Formats: sequence, structure tokens, C-alpha cells
Amino acid sequence: MLIYDLDIAALEKIFNEWNEPAYRAKQVWQGLYQHLYSSPDQFSNLPNSLRSRLAEEFTFAPFTVRTYLDSSDKSTRKTLFQLPDGNLVEAVLMRYGDPADYPSPPSPLPAAEGRRGEGKKRRTLCISTQAGCAMGCVFCATGQMGFKRNLSSGEIVAQAMYYAQMLKEQGETVTNIVFMGMGEPFHNYDNVMAAVDRLNNPDGFKFGARRLTISTVGLVPQIKRFADEGRQVNLAVSLHAADNDERLAIMPVNKKYNIDEVIEACKYYVERTRRRVTFEWALIDGVNDSPEIARQLASRLKGLLCHVNAIPLNPTQGYIGGATNRARAAAFKQALENAGIPCTIRMRRGIDINAGCGQLAAYTT
Repeated sequence: MLIYDLDIAALEKIFNEWNEPAYRAKQVWQGLYQHLYSSPDQFSNLPNSLRSRLAEEFTFAPFTVRTYLDSSDKSTRKTLFQLPDGNLVEAVLMRYGDPADYPSPPSPLPAAEGRRGEGKKRRTLCISTQAGCAMGCVFCATGQMGFKRNLSSGEIVAQAMYYAQMLKEQGETVTNIVFMGMGEPFHNYDNVMAAVDRLNNPDGFKFGARRLTISTVGLVPQIKRFADEGRQVNLAVSLHAADNDERLAIMPVNKKYNIDEVIEACKYYVERTRRRVTFEWALIDGVNDSPEIARQLASRLKGLLCHVNAIPLNPTQGYIGGATNRARAAAFKQALENAGIPCTIRMRRGIDINAGCGQLAAYTT
């Protein structure tokens, strides 16, 4: 049994069955999530007999590290994990705000945009929720590989713990976690929310909900469910087109949940939570990066508390489309802002190691 699959109540129940006092479960919980222990041997506050039983009954690492890659500017690390059943998943650590540590990568954007976040040291994790993905977005490497299986809540949490332990050894901490790696988080809703609750637990990892972001291609029922649960976790919706036919051509999910339905669900989310929704937009040269399309998008989003997060498309093996250029990105942004829709052009990271948005595919070479 993977220990990260348990919440505190389940852990207490097991310790009760072992005739161990309740405080022992809390010691283990705090060891995992506050002290970031990764092995029973590290629980020095437990008797040897209990440490031995923990080792016998639980798995503390649900994967082995097959390999890792660092980007040339040292700002990004991608790790390839192998699960016990042979499935592979990738997770990414992104470092922001250390201009003295690494040079700023070339950007197709105005310099001020490319340096967004400098001066504020951030360590952001991009973690996966599935092995593969069933959504089939044509420009996404994970979608191109197809769906393998859902990850358990513990397998999701363990990715965050792996990097948290690594950063602790370097005297640093995780500042942000985004569920934007492999898979569609809302297609694995229950396990993802269990992972969120475990990371957010005030007696454990104590990771603030507003520093967590979940990205979805727009699964309407789950957006509404998420809204009804009233969580403070940030919501990002991958839109990428302002016309239903154009969106269907690149995102098959639009056949089931079209743009109108997705935006209505987002309005419901804002009404219920009073929180802003972010729309993700991969700028594809000559496809969805014109001022005209920006104005069409602005018309759809008018009156909605939202923000457009755009990024030039990252290359993948299975899609021939290319990234927009600097001038077209700036014009797209300006057209949105002229219409009253705030927009940020994000800096591309980890492209040289296929660690950028839409590039994760668990390649072994």
C-alpha cells in the first residue's frame, strides 16, 4: 500500500487496528508532510518495531526515477518516473526569479513580458494526474500518446513530495503547484481532489489552496462540481479557439462540450466562487493568433471575471503547427486588452528538454 494514498483518518484507523496510540499516526503524518521524510528509517521519534512495520506494510516511493533532464539555462528540470506497472509519467520543476543564477532564455516577446516574475523567487511544480491522456488535443504530446491510466491520489502527491524533498536539500521550498502535466485532471477528478486536500491539509504539508492551480480542457460537469465545492484552488481552462469549428479541429473535446457550454460553466464558477478564471491559449502561427480572433474571443468573454494566459505553441512531434512570432503575439495581446480583457504572454520554458506546456510524453530517449 502506498502511504501517500492515505489521508490522516485512514492512517489513524490503521494505527488503531495495530493497537498503536493515535498520536503515532500524527507523528507519521507530520514526518511525511512537514519533515518530508521519504523512508521509515527517518522517523527517529518512532520505536524500531513500528518503523519496521511501516517498512513492511507501506510503500514510500511509488515510482523509480528513470532519468531527469535540466534545461540549458538551468531554470527547468524534467523528471521521468516509472510506476510499478511500467507506465511512465513526467513532472517538471521550474525556477523563477533567479537572474543571477541563470541567463534569461531568448523570448519571442517584449522583454518586460519575458521577465515576468523576476525579483520574486518561485519554485513551481508541474505535476501529472494521468499516464497519457484521453482528450486527444492535436498539438499536445500527451494527447498524441493516448490514455494509459489514472494516477492514484498518492501517486499525484508523491510527485510533489519528490521535488519538495529535493528543494529542501537545497535550502528551498515549493511555492506553487500546477496540475498541468500529463493528463486531464478533471478526468481523474476524485483522485486529484484527494491529492489537493492532502497537500492543503493544515496539519500536514500546509500548502495554500491559492498556490494550487488545476487546468482542464473544459469538462463542463466537473467545472460546475468544482464550483459547488467552493475551493480556493485556481482554475485554468484550455480554450485555444474562439470558434467551435476551429476548436473542434484541434480539441476533440469540443464535440461534447463546445465553447458556449464551457464559457457558461466558467460563468457559473465565477458566480459561485467570486474567483477569476484563467483561459489558457497556445498561440499557433496563422491559426489562432490574429487580432481578429482576439476580438472574437473578447466578445465571448465580455463581462466575465477572467484573464487570458497565452503562450507561443511549444513544438511536438505529432503536430506540424508552429509558434506565433513576437509581433503577432504582441498584436493579439493588444487586441484583447483594447477590448477590456487582460492578457499575459507567458515565457516559454524548458523547450530544449521537451518540458514545456504540451510537450510531456514520457519519452525514454
